[in-house]
Order: sequence, then C-alpha cells, then structure tokens
Amino acid sequence: MNELSGIFDTHAHYDDVKFDGEREQILASMSAAGVSNICNVGADLESSKASVKLASEYDFIYCSVGVHPTCIDSLPNDWLDQIENLVKLDKVVAIGEIGLDYHFPDFSRSGQLEAFEKQLELAQSLGTPVIIHSRDAVEDTVAVLKNFPKVSGVIHCFSGSPEVACKYVEMGWNIGFTGIVTFKNAKKAAESAKVVPNDRIVIETDCPYMAPEPFRGSRCDS
Repeated sequence: MNELSGIFDTHAHYDDVKFDGEREQILASMSAAGVSNICNVGADLESSKASVKLASEYDFIYCSVGVHPTCIDSLPNDWLDQIENLVKLDKVVAIGEIGLDYHFPDFSRSGQLEAFEKQLELAQSLGTPVIIHSRDAVEDTVAVLKNFPKVSGVIHCFSGSPEVACKYVEMGWNIGFTGIVTFKNAKKAAESAKVVPNDRIVIETDCPYMAPEPFRGSRCDS
C-alpha cells in the first residue's frame, strides 16, 4: 500500500449508478481535496467485480469483495468460490461488506446467518480482514463474531451505543463512523465516537450515501 499522506476513506461505493457520468471527474479531484486513498466496497458479486476493476484502474483505490446480507437472494451455487477467487486478486484488502440486517422483514435471518458465517470462515482461512454491516442485529452479530476470535476488521457505519462500541473494541474490532455522527437524531453515534480510542476509529463516507449535515440527503463523496 502506498504511504498515506492524507485522508483514507475506508468505505465507499464509487461503482454506484449515482456516480455514472461523473465518476472519472470526481475521482480525479481526490488528491487536491486531500484524499490519499479509498477502499471501494463490494456488496454482491457484481459490485465486488466492479470494485476490483476500479482498484485496477486507480493507484489510490483499494477494494473489498463480499455479499451484503440484503443481497443473499438468488446467489449462484458457486458464489463463495467466486468471492474466494476475487479475494486473492491484487489490491483486495478485505471481505465485505458482510453481516446481518434485520431492519427489513423480507430477508431470511437464517439465510443471512449462513452467508455471514461462510464468509467469516473464508476470512479466517485466508487471514483476511472483514467489513461488518450490522443493522438492528447487535445480539446475533456479537454472538457470531465470538465464534471467530481470529477474525478482525471494521464494524461499518456504527450508530449504536457507547456500551456496544466498547464491546466491539474489547473483541478487537475497529469502529467505522460515517456522516451519521452529524445527524441531530444520532446522539448514540456521537457519544460512541467519544469513547472509542482514536487508534480504533476509521472514517468512512459510505458514499454516495450518508452525506453529513448540512448536506444530508444529497449525494456524498470522499
């Protein structure tokens, strides 16, 4: 990895259609804006492959590959083999984003748990860091991660309580904070940012989502 000389946006989605037509222009502006590196994060097989492609085209972009919990439906039988093959490519630095999302009732919890555990098993076998998505699923997320004590990485887009943040830190995880910490109704996230040690915090935009105030609701970038 290149020597860091500016901000590292550890979680972005520049393959998203919201950047179509302006992607090259926006990425060309990063250096002048003080952004030295970006990790473009996969959420399914298609976006994982797109992330690998972006990383191959830009020296300052790295990537992760994985299947998000809301993207587990209609996966091909060899999906995990495809993820494993992608992980082994140059500039792939993590498996993710993976995890659990119980916010929407339409997605099978058992299916999410199975996909989550399979990807953690892969991360453990390869010694690869992971990026965890956990929404309304703290109890199950913690329980699953305790079964993989050798796996570590980032708890993405954290918005929970200081107590939960400290639990993750004790388990060896880093905490990712996005523009959510600026939202008036996100007091827990702001309080958590105060108690997490500075060397365990990573900054994320989750762009094009999670634009901070006063730009909430607009397209975000690094």
